[in-house]
Amino acid sequence: MKLTVFGADISSNDVSCSQSLINNIKKDIPKLEKLGAYKAALTNVTGDDLVISAYVENDLLEDINREIIQIMKDNAENLGDLEGISEVPENAGEGVSYALADVNSDVYPDSVILHFDTYGGEPFVEDVANAAISAASSMEGVYDICSPVTGKIREIPGVGYVSNETDDPVICATINGLESVGTVSFAMIGAALASKNTYLVKSQTSCDVIPGSVIVSASAFMNGNVLDLAVPFENKTRILR
Repeated sequence: MKLTVFGADISSNDVSCSQSLINNIKKDIPKLEKLGAYKAALTNVTGDDLVISAYVENDLLEDINREIIQIMKDNAENLGDLEGISEVPENAGEGVSYALADVNSDVYPDSVILHFDTYGGEPFVEDVANAAISAASSMEGVYDICSPVTGKIREIPGVGYVSNETDDPVICATINGLESVGTVSFAMIGAALASKNTYLVKSQTSCDVIPGSVIVSASAFMNGNVLDLAVPFENKTRILR
């Protein structure tokens, strides 16, 4: 089984996603499970970008990927990142962000998903995302983690190619058991926040930061249930007196 994750800017503005866009995407998520996805959800909404994630058997990966893109197209207020997808590498443009990881079939599928939004394509966002990947890569509770963000042309199974201009990365790690979700997610969030000009936000928070900054949302996708990790992270880091 795989965890497949897509992030895209299909909003009508540059700072937030409308409630109608969010609601319409959520209404179409059951199409993925009808097609064969084990579980699927709108897992992150970060500034003007949103993320659809699904647990899927290996042989259905391409079908589910295509359906995720179709759901985005059907509900897009602005085609935005969808226009960057191409059938051939030479025509690829700034497109959707993508992450993929294997899932441990011996436990309920749990994962951590971090999604980054830049206002002006700040290039250091790649370093921030890769710092979070690196933090999770050596942890005992991690089953698999997505490939590093490289800034190269990328092929997305069943969908096509996107170029190195894609600038709002999404990353994911799959977890060996529920008890490890907290430790892995907090390590990933901490690594991201240790980077310059990076701010953790709750899901559906608009991008109200000075340009030159990056915002990141963090979600736990636990057997189909989605938890916004900004809330427990805020509580965990509160200084006790």
